[in-house]
Amino acid sequence: MNIVYEDNHIIVVDKAPGEIVQGDKTGDTPLVETVRQYIKERYNKPGNVFCGVVHRLDRPVGGLVIFAKTSKALSRLNEMLRLGQIHKTYRALTRNMPDPTEGRIESYITSVERNNKSYSWPAPRDGAKKSSLTYRVTGRTDRFNLLEINLETGRKHQIRVQLASIGCPIRGDLKYGDKRSNPDGSISLQAFRLQFVHPVSKQPVDLTAPYPESWPALSDGAAD
Repeated sequence: MNIVYEDNHIIVVDKAPGEIVQGDKTGDTPLVETVRQYIKERYNKPGNVFCGVVHRLDRPVGGLVIFAKTSKALSRLNEMLRLGQIHKTYRALTRNMPDPTEGRIESYITSVERNNKSYSWPAPRDGAKKSSLTYRVTGRTDRFNLLEINLETGRKHQIRVQLASIGCPIRGDLKYGDKRSNPDGSISLQAFRLQFVHPVSKQPVDLTAPYPESWPALSDGAAD
């Protein structure tokens, strides 16, 4: 477990691809339980240890996840999340270069639980939610383009389905149209930066995760 930030009220972890944040039908140990056990052992806490999930990432996605160590922090962070006051920046690798290289995608997204998949539509339709993000190309590897993405809305699989809708599925994301899987089963999407005001101290917090070691190296001169 890679802890990026910790104080008395919150803990931020750089989640590895393949980990689940909360329990699901697989029965695999979720990250929240790993964090809870760490708190229990690190601080020798008896009984049930509080650890609140603030937000999640898809299982094949890596990056920064916030957990609350106190109920006060959890309630305030939940409200901040609802108000859009926790800013998350993502990066992704795509085989195809988006055209234009910097832009905004707006579409209407529906989600189907049966196949755990979302769909992007260019016009409103029943059950679809208006969704938007901005992106820009910031670098290259030998065969891929590095994109920086900012969500304006938060829909299920939004980045994955909207990039695919402009012909740029994320590297390794077979569900949304990429050609081949990554060796570790991940997709090349990372929540690499978190910016928010601390829920208790009210101080600004700005955290970043390193470029993933499992991704192809950036070309010389490419921006990170």
